[in-house]
Amino acid sequence: MTQVHIKYFASLREALGPGGVHTTAAQTVGQLRDELIALGGAHAQALAKSRPVRAALNQVMSAEDQALSEGCEVAFFPPVTGG
Repeated sequence: MTQVHIKYFASLREALGPGGVHTTAAQTVGQLRDELIALGGAHAQALAKSRPVRAALNQVMSAEDQALSEGCEVAFFPPVTGG
């Protein structure tokens, strides 16, 4: 099991709160997202695979196959547009 720091931003933060420390068996960012979706409720809705959710691992945009490490930070956020 690995402890990771999860942060949520924008609408995900509104739905799920700021995040926190999470103990996981996931080995990748994608597996972590799947694990959070499996919690059901707000997590299942906000992080659903049908929703465009981006992830950053240790403050660097990452693909879902990026490996997690003990104490890493994973941030989830919706795509941002501006004008």
